[in-house]
Amino acid sequence: MKTSRKKFVFLFLISGFTFLFLYNTFILSDMRGMPHNSAAFLGSDSLTGWRSIVSTILYPIKIVLLGPVRFLIDLPDPPPPFVGIGVAIYWTILALAIHYVISKIKRTRKA
Repeated sequence: MKTSRKKFVFLFLISGFTFLFLYNTFILSDMRGMPHNSAAFLGSDSLTGWRSIVSTILYPIKIVLLGPVRFLIDLPDPPPPFVGIGVAIYWTILALAIHYVISKIKRTRKA
C-alpha cells in the first residue's frame, strides 16, 4: 500500500495528538492535550499499579514525541495555540523523515 506524504503526515499528527490526550487523560488523570509543565512530562511519582507500568513502557514514545520541544512546555504563559503549533511543526518534520526512511527501505527491497 502506497501512502502519500501528505496523508502520512496528517495521520501522524492526528495519532500524536490522540496519543498525548489519551496518555494525559488515563495515565495522569489530566484532561489536557498537552502537559502543563515539564514535571507532568516526566511523569508523576504517585502513579499506582498499572499506571506506573504503562507510563514506564510509554516513556520512550513520549521522549521522541515531546523531548525536543520541552522548552515550549516550560514557557511561563504562552498563547494557547503556540505550544500546539510548535509541536505540530516538529511532528511534521519527524513524520517527513520517517516517511522518507520507510520509502527508501521499500525501494531497496524492490531492487
